[in-house]
Amino acid sequence: MLRFQVYRDGEVPAEFDLSTVYLVGADSVPVRGEFAYAEGEIRCRKRAAGPSALVAMWDVKGFGQVMLETVRLPERPGAYNLNLELARSRMMRLVQKREDWGLFDIPDAHQVNEKFNEARNLLIEALENLDDPPRASILADRCLALAVPLSEQTAAVHAELLLHRRISTRSFSAGVFGCQIDLASTDENSRRRLISAADFAMVPMPWKLIEPTEQMCGWRPLDDWADFLRRAKMPMAAGPLVHFSQNYIPDWLYIWEHDYETVRGLLYEHIERVVTRYAASVGLWNVISGLHVNSHFSFTFDQIMDLTRMSINLVKKISPNAKTMVEIAQPWGEYYARNQRSIPPMIYAEMATQSSVPFDVFGLQLSFGIPRDGCWLRDLFQLSMMLDRFAPLGKPLIVTRLGVPSASSDATKNGGSWRRAWNDQAQAKWLEAVTNIILSKPFVEAICWNQLTDNDAATIPGSGLFNVDYSAKPAFQIWGGMRRAVINVRQGAGKSGDGSRIAGQAPGGPVTPVVPVTPAPRPA
Repeated sequence: MLRFQVYRDGEVPAEFDLSTVYLVGADSVPVRGEFAYAEGEIRCRKRAAGPSALVAMWDVKGFGQVMLETVRLPERPGAYNLNLELARSRMMRLVQKREDWGLFDIPDAHQVNEKFNEARNLLIEALENLDDPPRASILADRCLALAVPLSEQTAAVHAELLLHRRISTRSFSAGVFGCQIDLASTDENSRRRLISAADFAMVPMPWKLIEPTEQMCGWRPLDDWADFLRRAKMPMAAGPLVHFSQNYIPDWLYIWEHDYETVRGLLYEHIERVVTRYAASVGLWNVISGLHVNSHFSFTFDQIMDLTRMSINLVKKISPNAKTMVEIAQPWGEYYARNQRSIPPMIYAEMATQSSVPFDVFGLQLSFGIPRDGCWLRDLFQLSMMLDRFAPLGKPLIVTRLGVPSASSDATKNGGSWRRAWNDQAQAKWLEAVTNIILSKPFVEAICWNQLTDNDAATIPGSGLFNVDYSAKPAFQIWGGMRRAVINVRQGAGKSGDGSRIAGQAPGGPVTPVVPVTPAPRPA
């Protein structure tokens, strides 16, 4: 059993929220475990051998509430000090990434290096007070209050260096900024806002909407959006085509839940219908999304990989000129700690690339701020490290469903907070910081914002770039400024937009659109 003493300001709290807690083993793969909180301790009974780390939502003084991870620890009779282990883990990862990113001799990192020494001294003092756990926890909390913002600053310095390199080669693709649309929002105001906010539109293709009754398809909302985007000459991305979630699967499909061959055949017919109908309009197909989570249908590992291969091959056959995407949901893999029928996200990504599945690009969902798997808030340092994990896979990356709330509410309670309680300004600052980090990665082709306009059906409440009355939020001003900055860089102007740190002048050169424009008419 792993045991962790918990302290708040040196005092033992009466209770601790275990809803966010899980364990991870080697390579950050979650492991199954059972948790209880009693007498000031989190007690973890794990179902896997070897050292494990505890991950939990944690209040960092002066910073906010984020998911943090301890170092991997062996089981022992005594309890570990959770505050201390969280601080030790962050400092260890900060040392590793400073070396990986080559920041020791960078002049811009001088302030980071000074602050690091201060945090290190606090950690050493905490370790020297292990025989006085409350005192050690207070020192560890002070270390963590320095280390978490410092690690974000480290990620920002690294991003700035990479961004200057990317600017110098003008390697941004044409059409970097996209937005998910709401199929129900077909009014003129919504469409005008889309044109002002995005280079391309991501149109969802829920099977549940297309075929609510077996063999009876309805295309009206999708046809309307496809026609509008073609007239507006805005590139169209579409999907996911395969997404086994409650909002996407038609109710009648559950009849065949335990008949894989029938499900596979029905899915084949569905993909064939949709891609054939919209092949002339869509330049990028989000073919598979979150299949590795496997939360609704009990597929085996081989069946998951078979569906991935079949779906990609079918789309390539019908629409050979379009790009195909495999989208990774819940990239930290919290779900795997509770569902062993699923596949850890990075293992699935590696298998997809090694199994000769002919897809073109990975998608990565990064939506935060609500209390559910995949959406617990992570700080910018963790986001940068997660993006780096995709670099060795050799595929371009599109960040999809990027978003955080613009207001705190019951729906966002315990989902995490960044620097302050969520409001319009916090959302805008987060957007600016995370977009600079994302764009600094040379393998990232595009970013797609999660929600254009606030509405009651949004997955992340208040995550739109516009309010319900279509008035622009500060986040839209930042988003628009950064979009203009990238356009200026591509055109050789080398000027940054409002709120953007993208700057510099670069030579000319051809660029490839992320989502190609396909002006041919849609088949009837």
